Amino acid sequence: MAINRPKGTEDHLPALSPKLTLDVSAQAHSWLVEKARRVLERAGAQRIDTPLFEEADLVKRGVGGSTDIVRKEMFTVYYFGDHGGYILRPEGTAAIVRSYLQNGLKQLPAPLKLWTHGPMFRAERQQRGRLRQFHQVDYEVLGSTDALVDAEAIALMVGVVRELGLTGVRVKLGSIGDPEDRERYNTYLRELFTPQLERLSDDSKDRLTRNPMRILDSKSASDQELLAELGVRPMLDFLGEEAGAHFRAVQGYLTEWGVEFDIDPSIVRGLDYYRRTAWELHHEGVGAKSALGGGGRYDGLAQELGSKETIPGIGWAFGVERLLLALEAEGMALPELAGPLLYVAALDEVNVPHAARTAMSARAHARAEFAYRAMKPAAAFRDAERRGAHWVALLGTDEVTQGTLSLKNIRTGEQRSLAAADLAAFLQEHA
Repeated sequence: MAINRPKGTEDHLPALSPKLTLDVSAQAHSWLVEKARRVLERAGAQRIDTPLFEEADLVKRGVGGSTDIVRKEMFTVYYFGDHGGYILRPEGTAAIVRSYLQNGLKQLPAPLKLWTHGPMFRAERQQRGRLRQFHQVDYEVLGSTDALVDAEAIALMVGVVRELGLTGVRVKLGSIGDPEDRERYNTYLRELFTPQLERLSDDSKDRLTRNPMRILDSKSASDQELLAELGVRPMLDFLGEEAGAHFRAVQGYLTEWGVEFDIDPSIVRGLDYYRRTAWELHHEGVGAKSALGGGGRYDGLAQELGSKETIPGIGWAFGVERLLLALEAEGMALPELAGPLLYVAALDEVNVPHAARTAMSARAHARAEFAYRAMKPAAAFRDAERRGAHWVALLGTDEVTQGTLSLKNIRTGEQRSLAAADLAAFLQEHA
């Protein structure tokens, strides 16, 4: 039997592949990441890369032991004796905070802005826009509690999307307050749901004791029906004075900068280390689950990972595949293929090595390719066009003897003879 790629993964294909779409185009992935890099690094973000696998305990503490990610979706890759095991990373934040603590990055000027991109792994049911190996762009800021940092993070996420040309998106903004606000809200939720215990799903029964706010995120249809029936008050009703002022400040900055948003009381983050600002970026073009990505403040995460002091942080991530699906839904085509500036073909076998030397020397100045066998002019032009080349250089015995090249512009039809010694200047002029 033929061996296929693992379920829930995608091959990223080269340009001109017959089954090419935006989300599986290697060129489109690189194009999107480069756009994000430019936006984030212009704002002072620095690149960081962490391993694809981490200690299992890092993710359990960093993502939360009660989450579906830890309980149902982790890819375990290694166990040894009493060792807790390694897992393929399901998200980027915990690893970046771990690296910040382990490598003494607190010594760098604060707030420290970091960004990364790469594959993440979750063993969830595959559906459109949701894969078991997917790719994210991740942005994190460590070292400040200022509402201005929160607003800038949201604005940068929107800025990346705008740089890509995506229009049909909306920020859904919320706040989950401070720990004491959350405790009041959890008390309210326990009092509300305890009389309805038998109507809750098994997962939500467990969450009622551990973390009642997680019930609001339940994927169970019956849980969601119960939530609507009970008319659950939002977390925003329980914000304390300081958290409320922080939330209003974030809104004020976004409004001043022209970043549109909707207040969404349903946005929650159930883990104890999350604080205050939380948001999601949505686009209906990716399907029923319309979130492209989201973010939030996590001032308690560093202590969960072993820090003796609080290291405030905030960050976001979006799924590359989901963002490309949104772009495709808006009618965007694949980025134009940047083919070779020069394609060199020999007209007879004896001059094929000379064509190869010409192309390889040209690569000091531009992208250049060559034919590996002798070709007639018509065949050389067809092959160059398929490769997206701009200029074709034909080499026969006359050209080699005279030290010239016969050039043709595939796109305009222009033809000219050029001295081989002038090729470098020609390529620099047309690059």
